[in-house]
Amino acid sequence: MSGNTVAQSNTGLVKFLGYSLFGVFMFFCPITIGGRSTIPVDHIISFITANWLEGAKIYILLVMYCGAALPFIRKTWGKDTMTVFFSIAKVCGAVIGTILYFKLLPGLEWLWRPDFGPFLFDRLAMPVGLVIPIGSVFLAFLANFGLMEFTGVLMTPIMRPVFRTPGRSAIDAVASFVGSYSIALIITNNMYRQGKYSTREAAIIATGFSTVSATFLLIVARTLNLMEHWTLYFWVSLGVTFVVTAVTAYIWPLSSYPDTYFEGKPNIDAPHQGSRWVHAWKTGIQVAENTDPLVRMTWTNLRAGLNMAFAVIPSITSVGLLGLVLAEYTPLFDWFGYVFYPFFAVFGLSQPALAGKAAAMSLPEMFLPALLIAKQATPLLGFVIAVTSISEILFFSASIPCLMGTDIPIKLRDILIIWFERVVLSIVLTIPIAMLLGFTDVLTSAP
Repeated sequence: MSGNTVAQSNTGLVKFLGYSLFGVFMFFCPITIGGRSTIPVDHIISFITANWLEGAKIYILLVMYCGAALPFIRKTWGKDTMTVFFSIAKVCGAVIGTILYFKLLPGLEWLWRPDFGPFLFDRLAMPVGLVIPIGSVFLAFLANFGLMEFTGVLMTPIMRPVFRTPGRSAIDAVASFVGSYSIALIITNNMYRQGKYSTREAAIIATGFSTVSATFLLIVARTLNLMEHWTLYFWVSLGVTFVVTAVTAYIWPLSSYPDTYFEGKPNIDAPHQGSRWVHAWKTGIQVAENTDPLVRMTWTNLRAGLNMAFAVIPSITSVGLLGLVLAEYTPLFDWFGYVFYPFFAVFGLSQPALAGKAAAMSLPEMFLPALLIAKQATPLLGFVIAVTSISEILFFSASIPCLMGTDIPIKLRDILIIWFERVVLSIVLTIPIAMLLGFTDVLTSAP
């Protein structure tokens, strides 16, 4: 091995270990600052909102304006019915944000209820709008320096027998948790178009692994006062999501999808030889060696995070408000929630009606269940809904339109059935886990 090659290898090793461990530290190592123990990324968000609150609010308002304008500037607003709906929703979100920031229309008492407009702006839009770009910067240390590929290689023997998918699909799974569902869907769609996934495999991966990222888990945990249990919550969400995916891969409708390929024939890589651990280690180092310079990578991820914030913040504000209004002033979700009532009641939970309603509200938007129960749920129900809102994966405000925009031939009817299956399985898996972990079913006052 030449001196230059050794130097490159050493550089790759340092970057692989150093930057990846820094990413792990930022998201999984709680530290105590000012008497509060939480992960470093959450401390950053709290510092900003505590010291630069007015600036943070102005930033969120600008994000809403950009998000509302971009579909029309880019001329993408009329792509299809779903895109038109969300383009309008973003404009409505920007209008709602303007009303809330400038305290307009004080006569709308329902909007100014503390658990409606102010809650949406201060407790949802602002922390989410900060977490997405800031979290994207630090998530780059997990996703861009070989840790994802290292994990994917090691997971190869598990993926085929458990999930009925190729080993490389582990990368899609990790990409979701350390990036976003949109990143994972892009990877899945590309693999499907290249003939590396069959129709069935792509459908399993798209509906089973393309969940929201760790930054969104962070928002749910903050909303439901679970930050002191962050590491526990993260790993339970991860585990439940993948167990549910393993089950749905073997039942209808996913089991009925054919093993056909985009262009008629597969394009499968030959298996590697030798130690899997050595191969994973070398792969991680090689990826780290070829990563863009840190400054460029950081800027790229920050820009991607801002673009995601533009897409998410105005729409979740309007969709969130619509969901809260429907939940408060109509019986729609109460009726729908009775479908899930038995799955909570069988475990003897003290709030099965509220729980069923929250589970039903995960279909329009994954944040709505947390918003609904934030101030009225027991610790046990809060933990179960927090996990379920992640592991259900499919929701109309973002992931379903993204999925339907891919080349994967999956029907909306099947998406809704898979969503129902995932919610039910998540509930029956998470409740006993939460009980074993010591979460109580006694209502306590919100801190």
